[in-house]
Amino acid sequence: MIGVAVGLGNVWRFPYMMGKYGGSAFLCVYLFFTIVIALPALMSEISFGRATRKGPIGAFRAAFGTLKGGIVGHILLITILVASSYYAVVIANVIYSGYFSVVEGFNDANLDRYNQGLSKGTLQYTISAGVILASLSVIHRGLNKGIEWVSKIFVPFFLLVILILIYHAFSLNGAWEHIAIFLKPDFGALRPINIFAALGQAVYSLSLGGTFMVVYGSYLDEKESILDIAKWTAMGDVGAALLTSLFIVPAILVYQLDMTAGPTLIFSTLPHLFSEMPAGQFIGSLFLVALSSVAFLSLIAALEVAFSCLKELKWIKWNKRIVLLVIGLIELALAYPSAMDANLIGMLDLIFGSGMQLVGSGLALVALTWSLGKAITYFQLSSIANKRSIDLIYMWIKWVIPLILLFVLIGYIYNTISAL
Repeated sequence: MIGVAVGLGNVWRFPYMMGKYGGSAFLCVYLFFTIVIALPALMSEISFGRATRKGPIGAFRAAFGTLKGGIVGHILLITILVASSYYAVVIANVIYSGYFSVVEGFNDANLDRYNQGLSKGTLQYTISAGVILASLSVIHRGLNKGIEWVSKIFVPFFLLVILILIYHAFSLNGAWEHIAIFLKPDFGALRPINIFAALGQAVYSLSLGGTFMVVYGSYLDEKESILDIAKWTAMGDVGAALLTSLFIVPAILVYQLDMTAGPTLIFSTLPHLFSEMPAGQFIGSLFLVALSSVAFLSLIAALEVAFSCLKELKWIKWNKRIVLLVIGLIELALAYPSAMDANLIGMLDLIFGSGMQLVGSGLALVALTWSLGKAITYFQLSSIANKRSIDLIYMWIKWVIPLILLFVLIGYIYNTISAL
């Protein structure tokens, strides 16, 4: 479950969001929203999956009926297929960056050549295709021998690498002074857009959206504690984001590079950082290889959702290999435009990433509490010993969180339209 949650949202998105939207004040708001909004929503999505024992299409059909639930499930399936296609291209960019760092290392003389390779659509599409096929091969091996086995290798590897990088970053001259200044929160500087960004990051980072966690929740045994699963998943996810920032933030501040670079932080700011810092080739290579590994896990999780959806379609009579082959062909077709035009990724992510995640998560909460009902919800949360706690959580996930997600979605749409 941690392997599902940890990915580019932690290592790529969180540091630039933190730099762009208020530094440590953003961090405090993000942690608050993770505890009071994202964690209960995560428990709900896992409960929804375990209660129905189905993927998104089957789960929403069980909650909303065959027609309405089928429409919702198919929309979420399309969302996953599109999102995973451009996500594969971003992973290809990271893998290419890691290869470049290992073979040549970043320096002022070769940064132009690195950027040229990054912009070659055919090269990036070829790498994307390899990543997609590798992900499908892991899924073909099954949940335990494939997905779980790979996660148990890549997640500890990522943790070990990040700890090494943090030690290296804090050994730089002036690192402690810079991070101390950066970590002084200025709550007076927070604006509504910063609040929206923090809540959006909490939802995005934990892979909420009525898809990932519904599928993996459906695999959980009834004896497993939903609270424990959700708690450790959230802690692993937040920990990955914080540990990554403890490397990136002090290193960037020491070399006076741009913390507010936004989505291009990895592919523009960090190559400059690795070209200047001591042992930059070694550090850059470690970081990018570790990033590639956790990003790969997230793609596996996305394609597992698609696989779970397609195998539920009763009118299709095919075996596991054919389902995976169909997913692969769809992904290869969808990834091509994003590989050829990187600007398309940002637009697609606005719709199929951040926006649809809020919609999907809100619908999952409604499906569990309003459609499946109180008795089923209470049964799924029964591992929480205190009945009063279950009462409070039930009211919170039934009324408060869906309204907050709706409010954030409206604000998100308004800000997007205003920016056009």
